[in-house]
Amino acid sequence: MLAVGLSAFGVGCGDDSDAAVSVDGAEPLGIGKEVTVPISAAVASVVQPGTEPRAQLRPRYSAGTRQQVTLRTDHKIEQQINDQPVRDFSTPSLTIPMTASAGVDGVDLTLGRVTTPDPSLNKALTAAGGSHAGFDFSDDGAITAMRIAPAPDTSNDARAALEQAFYQAVYRSIMFPDEPIGAGAIWTVHQEVDGGVALDQVTTATLTGVDGDRLTIDLHVVQKPKAAVWTLPNGAGALDIEDYTMEGTGTITVDLGLPLPVSGAITVGGHQAYRDPRSASNLQQTITTRVTWTE
Repeated sequence: MLAVGLSAFGVGCGDDSDAAVSVDGAEPLGIGKEVTVPISAAVASVVQPGTEPRAQLRPRYSAGTRQQVTLRTDHKIEQQINDQPVRDFSTPSLTIPMTASAGVDGVDLTLGRVTTPDPSLNKALTAAGGSHAGFDFSDDGAITAMRIAPAPDTSNDARAALEQAFYQAVYRSIMFPDEPIGAGAIWTVHQEVDGGVALDQVTTATLTGVDGDRLTIDLHVVQKPKAAVWTLPNGAGALDIEDYTMEGTGTITVDLGLPLPVSGAITVGGHQAYRDPRSASNLQQTITTRVTWTE
């Protein structure tokens, strides 16, 4: 399956601009145990089947297949409330080397030494080496669940950083359509992304290269909110969504005989504007996320 990345959100409203509250999985899901998170269903539709020869594309790695791969995530947030100075709430980039071991319905991941440029977080991530994670897949390559099992001594900050990175890698996932396709094929994947603001996400995939089991796929991602209001968690009220633009592109290379992408990157970014109807406070954010895969 092709896992490529999740957009994150942060919000602070009213007069308190000291923190941005992330709603994309940045808070640890569980302590000292494995947590399984279901992923919303995705639907693939062929726009153009491509040239002959065509075939139904499906992952075909066997149980026990192993792969060494590195995931890197970068996430930048700039936020402004009313006319206050712009604040930077970016999270440090993470580089996560891992060993993937394929099972019958998914892949188990064992993490190596996770690193980041942030000295404090880098120290906290030392204990995360040897942590486990995983993805469950359907036959068409869609991720149906994400599993996270950090090592017991992993701190909350380190757990949160790892979980956010894997969320980013999940919600840029791409599945294959049921119909046979060939070089030049175009298909779309529709999926709901619930990161606080419920979004309709459409990923357009173009099969630009076929070399045996190695496929090169261009990706174009667009997100739009499903409603005009963002209901904040924990009864904190609601914000009117006045503007929301999130879009991005990238290219990945996958091998149908391996469980994860072998190379590639995708960058998604945009601008959001929210208004608190109770206080007339305005919140603006500029967000960019980038996910990179290397072997």
